[in-house]
Amino acid sequence: MTQVSHQPGIEDATTSDPEAPHTAVQQDAGTIAAAPAEAPSFVSLGISAEVAAVLAAQGIETAFPIQAKSIPDALAGKDVCGKARTGQGKTLAFGLPLVERSKRGRSRRPRALVLTPTRELAVQVGDVLAPLAEAKDLRVDTFYGGTSIGRQIEALRTGIDIVVGTPGRLIDLVERNALNLDDVRTIVVDEADRMCDMGFFPQVEFIFQRLKHREQTLLFSATLDGQVNHLIKIYLREPVYHDVVVGDDADNTEMRQFFFQVTRHNKSNVAAAIGRGGDKVLMFTRTKRGADMLVKQLEREGVQAAAIHGDRRQESRERELARFSDGKLDVLVATNVAARGLHIEGIDVVVHYDPPEDPKDYVHRSGRTARAGKEGVVVTLALPSESFDMWLLQREIGMSTEPTPVRPDDPRLADLSAWIDEGA
Repeated sequence: MTQVSHQPGIEDATTSDPEAPHTAVQQDAGTIAAAPAEAPSFVSLGISAEVAAVLAAQGIETAFPIQAKSIPDALAGKDVCGKARTGQGKTLAFGLPLVERSKRGRSRRPRALVLTPTRELAVQVGDVLAPLAEAKDLRVDTFYGGTSIGRQIEALRTGIDIVVGTPGRLIDLVERNALNLDDVRTIVVDEADRMCDMGFFPQVEFIFQRLKHREQTLLFSATLDGQVNHLIKIYLREPVYHDVVVGDDADNTEMRQFFFQVTRHNKSNVAAAIGRGGDKVLMFTRTKRGADMLVKQLEREGVQAAAIHGDRRQESRERELARFSDGKLDVLVATNVAARGLHIEGIDVVVHYDPPEDPKDYVHRSGRTARAGKEGVVVTLALPSESFDMWLLQREIGMSTEPTPVRPDDPRLADLSAWIDEGA
């Protein structure tokens, strides 16, 4: 199931052996994922009994492949570069050794730092780390925009050992002299490719350049190219490289992918038909205005929907995410802010209402479903004028299929998992 190979362009990275196939269950940031057959226990990997007990209380007793590979090297103090898709256990892969190696910090001077590209991911990583840190008498807190900076300044003054946050807010705190990075020994860059895609590379470099006593860097991502590769070459010291990704998310055999041809007049009606048929449907639009407009169109069709994007207050985004996770919404509409980092269990359909502009966005968005060995459906809605763009997209992700013309009254939209093509 898993394969480890030397990453092109990272000359000094080392590799490790293939891992066994998946069978058991493993939890990562709220998502259940499969663990390898005969997977090692966390204690056997070097995790302390008290921290392992916290995991056991959550029903997590054996390690996922990326954890089994990365934890021993991270505990040994090595720089680690881990390539794994969301849902494969990378939060615990860096979180467990981070908690084990961290020490108590002083006022305004944390000992460890976790960088995330989005507020939502910061919250979810913080939620995973908090009970583990508590077992070691360590303090964890999250720092991101859209919330009171005064409360965050006071938390740092009191003393936080492990800081989890977005680059922009952390830089703001540094410039206000509320956060001092001199004592940081370990830094984690989570979702590094998304960090760079969102334009945070300069901010990440700003932070790295102020870590005067950095001893260890842990970098985890779904893809490792472009600016991420540049980051690795500059800041990671003889990293151990672990890759547990086989192919792309688009190659996931549990993921059924459809390309539907629609018209401008019936596009939202087709989306509503899909929304009524799925238990938990996540739809992506290109713009924030488009997300809000789609919600109104879906609600006119009797579909319970809400939108999350950068213009919504953090409290509003968290509230809508909770409603969606609890099954109180049929559809959650999001811009690319939610394409990476969101860990929502049980999404059975992802709809690219607006086709993604980049193949990476297709992979990132689609990766919200068909996780942990579960089946999922991905739908792309395309206008006739977008046919060439769809051909280019399919070429990049290794697919070749003609878009299927559909109408809102097509009964197959009510159950995409049972879809049978005409003439099949």
